[in-house]
Amino acid sequence: MLNNAEILSHIANRQKNFSLSRELYCDPGVLQADLENIWYKEWLFAVPACELPKTGNYATLQVGAYPILVIRGGDGKVRAFHNVCRHRGQRLCSKPNGSAAKLVCPYHQWTYELDGKLLYARDMGDDFEPSKFGLKAVHCVDISGMIFICLAQVPPAIGDMAKQLMTYLAPSGLTDAKVAYSSTIVENGNWKLVFENNRECYHCGGSHPSLCRTYSDNPAMTAMEGPDSASPDILDHWKRCEAAGLPSRFVNHPKMEWRLARIPLLNNAESYTLSTKAAVSKRMGQMPFNDAGSLLFFHYPNTWNHFLADHAIVFRILPISPTETQVTTNWLVHKDAVEGVDYDIETLTRVWLNTNDEDRLVVEENQKGILSPAYEPGPYSMIQEEGVVQFVDWYCDKMTERLSPAPAMAAE
Repeated sequence: MLNNAEILSHIANRQKNFSLSRELYCDPGVLQADLENIWYKEWLFAVPACELPKTGNYATLQVGAYPILVIRGGDGKVRAFHNVCRHRGQRLCSKPNGSAAKLVCPYHQWTYELDGKLLYARDMGDDFEPSKFGLKAVHCVDISGMIFICLAQVPPAIGDMAKQLMTYLAPSGLTDAKVAYSSTIVENGNWKLVFENNRECYHCGGSHPSLCRTYSDNPAMTAMEGPDSASPDILDHWKRCEAAGLPSRFVNHPKMEWRLARIPLLNNAESYTLSTKAAVSKRMGQMPFNDAGSLLFFHYPNTWNHFLADHAIVFRILPISPTETQVTTNWLVHKDAVEGVDYDIETLTRVWLNTNDEDRLVVEENQKGILSPAYEPGPYSMIQEEGVVQFVDWYCDKMTERLSPAPAMAAE
């Protein structure tokens, strides 16, 4: 296992615009450092808020060593807690999702209110103070129907992203959506390989025949130098969408930690379907027309998303081990859309179920190759893989910043 100094050495010695060293993709010590310095400190996408439509609806997720519970309270607010009883540490909820009037520990029945307050603990004595044993809270924000959590004691600022995300997502009406279908798979690859694969479409033509019916693999579609630098056809699409009230131009974090942009689909396609037509007859929110393209949103380290006129697809990744990553995909539709009338699951999900499985295969084969002692970092294409370079640079900068020893104080 690499220690922090060795990890810093690997990062410092990497060649610019080349892939990372073998150890950074497979070493257990690196994963632990990733967890401690990125996953336990950054904002993470947890669930779409519409997955928890009613009081007591909950979802669970595992972030490294931390089991997390996200639940909607009686006041309508979504909160997150460490999914650990304050008595002897039993997990409160073991299912991926469910509903509860109260949170009752299955071990000794300690009972908590949905806001985390301890309500009942049998035979604990007269000097026991329930107010000191509420559930431990996790930072949690609902940004236009997307729930983000942060395990850090002091979370990083999220206001700029939240402001832009609220503006761009408003027409999609995620607060009036529902989960039509959910898929969770495990990719046998390092989490960084999973995210790298998402940040380029260099591989799309050879790997994603279903997706390429509607999604362009032209890197110019998503590699803009500024809000007005797009090709004329993209600028025309933006102007048409903006005239209809759809924010569209590229906005991003200075270091590309997140980005929003609306892109047209190929040949006036309406949705990610094999027919290229809308999968859902009832449009999302206030979307004005079917061929609005896809609003793309990613946020390091764990989410990328597509918001279309007829539905939305939200993705979440979570590391399991140095060479395993959980990928969860939710398809969202208008809450009043009726399955079998307004949409069918096969049409809605086929393209991205195919794409996810195809991505799983390329990531797993990528990981197998990297595990070979013969592997050495190779050059990225600055034409096709700029998004990968941005992600890898962000990762290396974050790890360098957080692993580097603090400078010694000068003696007075």
